[in-house]
Amino acid sequence: MKQVTMIGVGLIGGSVALALKKFHGDQLTVVGFDQDFSQLHLAESLGVIDRGSESLEEAIEGADFVFLCVPVQTLGELLKDVMLSSRLKEGAIVTDVGSTKGDVAKISQQFSSSAIFIGGHPMAGSHKSGVVAAQDRLFENAYYVLTPEAHVPRSKVAELKQLLVATEAHIVEMTPEEHDQVVATISHFPHLVASALVGHAQSYEEENDWVLRLAAGGFKDITRIASSNPRMWRDITLSNQDFLVQQIKDWQKRMDQVLKLVEAGEPDQIEEFYAKSKLIRDGIADRKRGAIPAFYDLYVDVPDHTGVIGQITTLLGIYRISITNIEILETREDILGVLRLTFRHEEDLEKAKELIENAQYKVYRRD
Repeated sequence: MKQVTMIGVGLIGGSVALALKKFHGDQLTVVGFDQDFSQLHLAESLGVIDRGSESLEEAIEGADFVFLCVPVQTLGELLKDVMLSSRLKEGAIVTDVGSTKGDVAKISQQFSSSAIFIGGHPMAGSHKSGVVAAQDRLFENAYYVLTPEAHVPRSKVAELKQLLVATEAHIVEMTPEEHDQVVATISHFPHLVASALVGHAQSYEEENDWVLRLAAGGFKDITRIASSNPRMWRDITLSNQDFLVQQIKDWQKRMDQVLKLVEAGEPDQIEEFYAKSKLIRDGIADRKRGAIPAFYDLYVDVPDHTGVIGQITTLLGIYRISITNIEILETREDILGVLRLTFRHEEDLEKAKELIENAQYKVYRRD
């Protein structure tokens, strides 16, 4: 029987553990460790892990796989403690789930160990945190990036991939540098832009308090990711600083071009600018989950009657369809429907759409 040790049993560590236990069953045992002992004991009581340990050394002893599921700012020190431990099994595979890979790859090269380190990044998450939010389907259809160094035996990479089949994620390989450049472009930099947009709008609210009161529709969609954990994004920004600085400089150049375009006021050129962006955007596979966690929104037209929203949510509850978020839209810029229901999985959205339509409500989804 294989042993998997999860160092950190929050949302990500707990979700990996649940996926492994569901898929591999009694072929493996999952041991957990967390500095927050209450979280650790909760994970054990919920069946997320088979056994918890309040000692890091005891937790990794005998492990065939060790997952480091901690914030990026503490990852380097933890990796050092694990790789240099005399309790670590010879030939064990150590991996992480951090959002950046360059720093941890450099740190891993400092150790001479019989264990093998393979960087990893499951590109999925949630607005919720902690082990209570863990779910075995969190990574389903998401991308799971592995960043093995050149010296890592291919047999070890294959072994880790075989274990991670349980996540039902699309497993791909990149170099650490390639990974960090890509996620800087399509995840980390967009978070900076979203946060800057919120601050930009807020500065205009000082002149007119209608600005944020009317901030709905497209604005809320664009800036949704600005609601993410500030401390986590502080650490991600610092750990991917070089690539983000380059992104910002390139963006400033692009915005200078856009400024000239708008100042010139040439209709054909402005339309061409939007047309090119639309063509590229429409070519992105919206139904696949990427670096920014995917959400599936359904919009429902409901009459302004007491109890209607309760009827819809009750209907979904009867069929055990989980809603990630529910929102009544007061401003519906470019959106049909007054009620927005958000789902974690597309299949949940499709089931909900069928049920609500059968209940004679108009339902829309937006691509």
